[in-house]
Amino acid sequence: MEFHRNELNPLEQNLISRLSQGSMKGRLQQVALPYRELMAFYRCAMMTVETKFNVLNEELSLQYDRNPIEAIKTRLKSPESILNKLTARQVPLTVESIEEHLNDVAGVRVICSYPSDIYMLAEAFLKQDDVTLIKRKDYIANPKENGYRSLHLIVQIPIFLHDQKRLMKVEVQFRTISMDWWASLEHKIRYKKDVIISPEIEKELKECAEMGDALDRRMEAVQKQVDHTVS
Repeated sequence: MEFHRNELNPLEQNLISRLSQGSMKGRLQQVALPYRELMAFYRCAMMTVETKFNVLNEELSLQYDRNPIEAIKTRLKSPESILNKLTARQVPLTVESIEEHLNDVAGVRVICSYPSDIYMLAEAFLKQDDVTLIKRKDYIANPKENGYRSLHLIVQIPIFLHDQKRLMKVEVQFRTISMDWWASLEHKIRYKKDVIISPEIEKELKECAEMGDALDRRMEAVQKQVDHTVS
């Protein structure tokens, strides 16, 4: 059976290129197939987390008379990004290393209406008895130097397969609409090819983040006034 390298993703190509031609066929099954299986497990974990938030959104909409979640986005880290991270950390380029050393292969982003919704949803999510918190970073209470705001959770959840239960790690990011809008545009500006970000642009980006934060809080104050009037 002839093996075509261009049918593999970059991580598989890199791993196989390290092998001699004589052992390539056997190692393909040892490396490529388990890698694809692991990515399927991560996709299942993302679906599980997304479903949990859809249920919370439906339930809480009855209590608050509005949906606290504006959108839910999922993403699986690319093979190139996985390879770069493993290489940077100087760990073996194996499937086992992916699970052991990387926490953000599977990512779920929850876009909320207001900052208070973020903490309310995070608390409700973490109260579920099959969700285990591994790490928490609050970049809303303590923004990054560039102005970035978000609440990050690394959690471990079970997925139930036809013959086993597996524990998988997922990174969950909570943002308001303005936080997500700013982060998306900031990333496009900062990582545009052949562009050097000057101190003036850095300052402008940070000020835009602060304006977004102020707008979030003003809109939330308006919502509370409306809620108080209705009640």
